[in-house]
Amino acid sequence: MPNPSRRTFLKTSAALAAGTIVLRNTAALASPPAATTPLTQFDYKDIQLLDGPMLVQFQQNHSLFMGLNEDSLLKPFRQLAGQPAPGEDMGGWYTPSPLFDPPKNMTGYVPGHSFGQYLSGLARAYAITGDKPTQAKVQRLVAGFAPTISQKFYNDYCLPAYTFDKTNCGLIDAHQFAQDPQALAVLNRATDAVLPFLPPKALNRVEMAARPHKNISWTWDETYTLPENFYLAYQRGAGDRYLQLARRFLQDDTYFGPLALNNNVLPSQHAYSHVNALCSAMQAYLTDGSQKHLSAAKNGFAFVLAQSYVTGGWGPNEGFVKPGTDELAESLTKTHSTFEVPCGAYGQFKVTRYLMRVTGDSRYGDAMETMLYNTILGARPIRPDGVSFYYADYNHDAKKVDYEQKWPCCSGTFPQLTADYGISTYFRSGHGINVNLYVPSRIIWQQGSARAAITQHTQYPANSDTSLNLRLTHPERFTIALRVPAWAGSKSKVTVNGSAVNTTLTPGTWANIDRTWKDGDRVELSLDMPLRLAPIDPGHPNLVALLYGPVALFAIEPVPQAITQKQLLAAQRIGNSAAWEVATNAGKVRMLPYPAITNETYRLYQQT
Repeated sequence: MPNPSRRTFLKTSAALAAGTIVLRNTAALASPPAATTPLTQFDYKDIQLLDGPMLVQFQQNHSLFMGLNEDSLLKPFRQLAGQPAPGEDMGGWYTPSPLFDPPKNMTGYVPGHSFGQYLSGLARAYAITGDKPTQAKVQRLVAGFAPTISQKFYNDYCLPAYTFDKTNCGLIDAHQFAQDPQALAVLNRATDAVLPFLPPKALNRVEMAARPHKNISWTWDETYTLPENFYLAYQRGAGDRYLQLARRFLQDDTYFGPLALNNNVLPSQHAYSHVNALCSAMQAYLTDGSQKHLSAAKNGFAFVLAQSYVTGGWGPNEGFVKPGTDELAESLTKTHSTFEVPCGAYGQFKVTRYLMRVTGDSRYGDAMETMLYNTILGARPIRPDGVSFYYADYNHDAKKVDYEQKWPCCSGTFPQLTADYGISTYFRSGHGINVNLYVPSRIIWQQGSARAAITQHTQYPANSDTSLNLRLTHPERFTIALRVPAWAGSKSKVTVNGSAVNTTLTPGTWANIDRTWKDGDRVELSLDMPLRLAPIDPGHPNLVALLYGPVALFAIEPVPQAITQKQLLAAQRIGNSAAWEVATNAGKVRMLPYPAITNETYRLYQQT
């Protein structure tokens, strides 16, 4: 049976200076243990974003959440525990309200639900910046949350697993990234409080609906997302019971088991939470060595890609569609709630980081890149009052609009995602370093006996060139692997110190440059970025979107009825701007990438 979307029932800083590179040889900077996967993740502190849109988003979110009143953040927990609760109400989803009456009125939907995500985002921001006021705020919030922990919070609470999973994430991140000495003890008490309200195993929404429930919102809980953070809690020292809890809530019977057998059970499922659940399967592989769960995650994400829009987005009305039907194409006229942007991008970045680490496959980086430039970088900032950007609109008559309820789920994933931009950009291999995203950034790491740094200068994808400048304390041999996107044209090239290198650039793979690097070396990558067309699905070959490299181009209304594929492929860029023009029989049509769209009415797919 189809699962209802939230939209249906909801009516629906610190600045990072470019700074001085300090390169030192010291035992404290020793290489990490040998990787157990082809690629491993760098620490947050190793990477800094430099001037560009990703840094702007990170700084905006860091500043916003640093400025939130702590009494207001803690108020729902104090209220529901029956304690004095000073501070102003945050409103929207976040504040308890007697008006909550789903689906007619969603005010007070999940009080305190995103507290853990805000805590997580701040903890990760501290790990990146080393900003002591950020660390102090994280630790004050943990200390303020601790005395509110009570089973009273979950009495008459519709989504206990949904909210606790975020609390778990925030506390383990406060421990890991903000060095909070109390966070794991607080987590254990919070776990004791929620366990009586959790079912014996993970339940899907049909199973939830079969249980007695006060109203429809009680059927939306997401127990199947719990294992990822339970596994991480176990890994970070919270105790053995978290390993057992992780295994208990793996949704093997109706989700991972069928996916492992390559049976597509995604149609009609809630989109973001089931992509997020694939991260639990990846942790089952990384922690327990379960090949079944690795297969489930790989197959599940392949099914997601097969029904994605050209932007990388998926899940119209927050639900997966049935393959081989007209549902995806029909969504272009039937809904304006086409993709849940910050949540969906956060889930996609997480699962593709896991899959890239385990498989070494560069094409997971292509999926990150597509999502980055066509969805999240076009999201409007969260307003100080909690009004947030939620859905991307791919309707034939589309506009960017903010979500009407304050502090929704996307206000929680957005700061986590922007804090993760750096760790998505570079990966460590057994032979050196892999450059996954081409963004202005700097990484400093230990490579063999040398302290190494790469500063990446680029305006990609506005142009096709990226420059990597190396600093090393002394010469060292290692491999720099560059992701060559699957769409890259035959004129792509790479040079070292201005000279061509004997390295094959095969689209959809890594270009490996193995040499003895020295201080001052420079790698320059130029990607051939041809215009190309992508149909929405195989059944609608004439309903196409125009792309330039990784960037989807949106036609700004009015769009003529008659436009041909030949005309689209003859599009011309307007000077050095982000805008393009397509000459049609009825006149010129302006086209923009998603981040450049403000208040214009636009169209993604054109009927040709």
